[in-house]
Amino acid sequence: MLNTTVTGAQTQHPPLLIVHGLFGSARNWGAIARRLADSRQVLSVDMRNHGASPWHASHTYPDLAADLAEVIDAHGGRADVVGHSMGGKAAMMLALTEPDKVAKLTVADIAPVAYAHSQRQLIDAMRGLNPEAGGTRADADAALAGAIPDRGTRAFLLQSLDTKAGEWRLNLDALDAEMDRIIGWPDVAAQADIPALFLAGADSDYVRPEHRQAIRGYFPRARFAKIPGAGHWLHADKPREFIAALRTWLDA
Repeated sequence: MLNTTVTGAQTQHPPLLIVHGLFGSARNWGAIARRLADSRQVLSVDMRNHGASPWHASHTYPDLAADLAEVIDAHGGRADVVGHSMGGKAAMMLALTEPDKVAKLTVADIAPVAYAHSQRQLIDAMRGLNPEAGGTRADADAALAGAIPDRGTRAFLLQSLDTKAGEWRLNLDALDAEMDRIIGWPDVAAQADIPALFLAGADSDYVRPEHRQAIRGYFPRARFAKIPGAGHWLHADKPREFIAALRTWLDA
């Protein structure tokens, strides 16, 4: 079972399952989960090979969807689901394979297509850091700066560094081995006739006009919206706007 953080109490609404992206964790979504928990129960998971969840050699989207289905089954059998990036693909796979478990689907800045941008360079950078050597998070940030110039990216990755234990809370070997599957998308002969919102950052190029045909092929009831001034990490760039859009969609 995935490590799951439960925020808020059960209400008349289905619980909301939050599914993070590659190299993330439930911790990244803590502030958003707390805000949304005023009206419903919120379930934030660490995906396999991330955070405090079990490690596995396999990291395919059917695997991830099955993990999410297990969490939903343990919390009533049906949920609203919001997934970002890799988590959005996992949420889509869940909706396509077990649509009865998903009340409303929200996909944040990703499409059901294969992408060309591998993230192996970030794995190489994290492998180049020796967390067992000790030191502070600031020391780790300085050590990563040469390979990862962007401060925001370093800060995001370092949330998965356990300085006390001297280890990454990421299964870097499995994520590296499965990278082609993570940035890809499997052939799925399915369609989910459920309410689906594809919410993108206006400054991101992850969800393009040419992707809409593929999206509607899987989700004929898909709707589309953009958050101005937000990039791929739209929930971090514009958290208030992201929460407002999600509330409007879920409460409609």
